[in-house]
Amino acid sequence: MSESNKVTQSYDKITQLHGLVPVRVRPGMYIGDTSVKGLHHMIWEIVDNSIDEAMAGFATRVIVTITKEGSIRVDDDGRGIPVGVQEDGRSGVELAMCELHAGGKFGDGAYKVSGGLHGVGASVVNALSKWTKVWVNRDGKVHYIEFDNTDSYHDTKNGHPVTPLRVIGDIPAGDKEHGTIVEFLPDFTIMEKHEWDYTTILARLKQSAYLNKGIRIVLIDERQETKEEWCYEGGLKQYVEDLNKDKEVLVPGIIYGERTAELKAPDQSDKKYLVSAEIAFQYNKTYASSIYSFCNNVATKEGGTHEEGFKLALVRLINKFALEKKLMKEVDDKITKEDIAEGLTAIISIKHPNPQYKGQTKGELGNTEVRPFTNDVTAAIFEKYLLENPAECEVIIKKINFAKQARIKSQEAREATRRKSPFDSGSLPGKLADCSCKDPSICEIYLVEGDSAGGSAKMGRDSYFQAILPLRGKILNVEKAKTERIFENEEINAMITAFGIGVYPEFKYSEEKVEGSEEVTKILKPRYDKIIIMTDADVDGAHIRILLLTFFYRYMKPLIDEGHVYSAVPPLYKVFAQKSTYYAYSDEQLEDIKKEIGDQKYTIQRYKGLGEMDPVQLWETTMDPTKRLLKRVSIEEATYADQQFAFLMGDDVLPRKDFISKNAKFVKNLDV
Repeated sequence: MSESNKVTQSYDKITQLHGLVPVRVRPGMYIGDTSVKGLHHMIWEIVDNSIDEAMAGFATRVIVTITKEGSIRVDDDGRGIPVGVQEDGRSGVELAMCELHAGGKFGDGAYKVSGGLHGVGASVVNALSKWTKVWVNRDGKVHYIEFDNTDSYHDTKNGHPVTPLRVIGDIPAGDKEHGTIVEFLPDFTIMEKHEWDYTTILARLKQSAYLNKGIRIVLIDERQETKEEWCYEGGLKQYVEDLNKDKEVLVPGIIYGERTAELKAPDQSDKKYLVSAEIAFQYNKTYASSIYSFCNNVATKEGGTHEEGFKLALVRLINKFALEKKLMKEVDDKITKEDIAEGLTAIISIKHPNPQYKGQTKGELGNTEVRPFTNDVTAAIFEKYLLENPAECEVIIKKINFAKQARIKSQEAREATRRKSPFDSGSLPGKLADCSCKDPSICEIYLVEGDSAGGSAKMGRDSYFQAILPLRGKILNVEKAKTERIFENEEINAMITAFGIGVYPEFKYSEEKVEGSEEVTKILKPRYDKIIIMTDADVDGAHIRILLLTFFYRYMKPLIDEGHVYSAVPPLYKVFAQKSTYYAYSDEQLEDIKKEIGDQKYTIQRYKGLGEMDPVQLWETTMDPTKRLLKRVSIEEATYADQQFAFLMGDDVLPRKDFISKNAKFVKNLDV
């Protein structure tokens, strides 16, 4: 048979994947990716089902357990997954766990609102797990079913029950009368092998507790024998209070309100939705903005119509009251959304039965009917506050007026950082040693601490795709600095100019069509795909890295969101034995090298700075893509990151002193 006939026959065959096979073959389509982020997303899929029960008023607590064996157990006291026989002859539990788009989120009445509206969460987790176990308390009985997967991706039996759902006993006295327990162990033949990250799980669960006031959420880690739980009766008010706890507030009290209303669907039908909004905000004396929005407990990281309505109301009322109180003249520049955001900590949370999202990442809410709704809710609570608190009203307006003046002053500094073309080398900073390649997807830039290390990096790099930008000492702490001062800083200007994407609040995005649809998505295109922070492996180096990350988080956050920011990991030790050289990146690795060397004579050099390495050593240990170790910087929970940056870099020193006092005994190898 000719090759062309073989190709034709192959093309004529259509492969149809059945059951849960599509998930195991193409997991990225269902869970984002198979990395550590996708692994933790498996937890959120099950937890969100429990939270949906709570939002519907049927659950009061959710318990998440990281077991010693590495499985995850999620326990709630909701109604329990239906155990009755469904139309196809299977139990409701089996249907929910084995079929995509099967669940209680499609009909009317089961869930008024839901964090996950696609009905794929439990079944996807089942498909990507080595095994899944489910216990359901209903009708006085404990029901049990177990599912497993084989090593074959295309086995149609994957994810199916070992045995049908069965009753294993009566509900024990004192136990909950109804509820569901789901336990799963990820299948590491598909998912990348990573340990569960306690901090990531904690941040997400704590956030859910804030967003659902009165619900008790518990996290148990059997590995460390720890237990934490949260229940916030104050909801968003407590959320804002905690976000501002390491910041000096501008005026006491948190501005708060909530409302539920029937909204007409954006189409031409007569259908109406019951939508609720809960809003809490407070000004502090910092210069950073901390505005976070959510829809059905899911973070809308790119904002959307609910956030737009909130900001529009603030802008309108601040301009109105500023004129009335003669704190602004008619001829003055109007206060903008950028001005009212400075020093503002705000949470906007809406519950909507039919949310519509924009963009490929689904991080931006698009429901047009939500904009005037949140505008009205915000206006009502804020105007009431301003009228009842005239002294505080003046303080807020004066701060915003200062922000407006700072914006005007810093405009020229911002303009100076912008370039006509990202490849116009004539406008690049003079100390930048640029690479010769013009393909951003290949290029990378090292931000190097000090002239000595910068010199070694320039000589040791591959100049085709690696650029070097030496930084002089510690950059400005943007958590404390005024906006105009930030954009007067030479080191910050050099970075903004080199990256070529603009700076908050105006970034240079390219619009591209999403493959297979008419949808357009915005993509950030910096001059370098990788921005690598390379500092000394000591306390000063760590401080410089934190200063840089604070700047990126506050003023260039899309770089982190889209995965462009990395931290280089230089070696801690050089071990020389006879004619062999070894590099150790940790104390544990050093001990392994010693064991490998055995009885040979050896010398150990403890690196305290990048400048101690010559260009060849720097290339071999820290810059060679085939050997180096890079850590990508990511932000799983932005509000938790916000709290950490405020704690580490903010004005309030006492909490940091207390933290140092409590943890000093755990510090090793402190370089003085």
